[in-house]
Amino acid sequence: MKQDSILITGASSGIGRGLALSFARPGRTLHLGGRNRDRLHDVARRCIARGADARINVHDVRDRAGMEEWISTAGPLDLVFACAGITASTRGGAEAPHEPDDQIRRMFATNVDGVVNTVLPALHVMLRQPRGADGMRGRICAMASVAGLVSFPGTPSYCASKAEVDRFIVATGGNMARAGIVMSSVTCGFVATPMTTQNDFPMPGLTQTGDAVRAIVKGVARGRRCISFPWWLAAGSRFMDLLPVRVAESYYFRQPAGQAGTMAETGLDDAAARPLPTA
Repeated sequence: MKQDSILITGASSGIGRGLALSFARPGRTLHLGGRNRDRLHDVARRCIARGADARINVHDVRDRAGMEEWISTAGPLDLVFACAGITASTRGGAEAPHEPDDQIRRMFATNVDGVVNTVLPALHVMLRQPRGADGMRGRICAMASVAGLVSFPGTPSYCASKAEVDRFIVATGGNMARAGIVMSSVTCGFVATPMTTQNDFPMPGLTQTGDAVRAIVKGVARGRRCISFPWWLAAGSRFMDLLPVRVAESYYFRQPAGQAGTMAETGLDDAAARPLPTA
């Protein structure tokens, strides 16, 4: 797997940070994007200390024009990882929990539009690149979630946004494979990142960031379109989605995970924390 030039969104925290550090070696150029300038600089310094050429871009993944300009001018790209994302649970009382309108719109704008704003420019760059000795032009990987495999009442917009990411990446990957571009969707469970430390409930199958990074890199190198871990959690989620809705909900409503108020509002994994500036 060619990995001379790598672009990562959400690189200042969580899985994005872990990926940046894992790829940091002499001879590699890392294009690191994120919202938090200080944390992004810290990751870049660590990557440079390991011999890599690290270049940062402080951005909001919802900014379509800004993302297109950054990615289209980065130069040749071997690997692109779309890691920026947010999560949050429902609010309100036990009678009728709900998500605030702004939270829902921000969830889709960040988790879906943010991925599209990363993937589309990356595809345009890679399609112009010559095929390598292995026939590949490049590889793109986006973070979905096992939550995207179910309809969990505690996190409706998060489930929906991650489902959209997963289907878009996997389906588009079938076409792009013919052009020598591998597209991988990561449907992972809970990963020990700053985003999940805010969760006020047990997290079954919690995966350490280093283990998650190794699984992702291994899957991308093997050309896997779907990268899932822990396998049993992904398998169980797919099974739950086959059940009648009311049967599945009778189980979900008894689970502490994702109940109203158990997640910090719009918990961040280095995505958009502020409204976009207006003209």
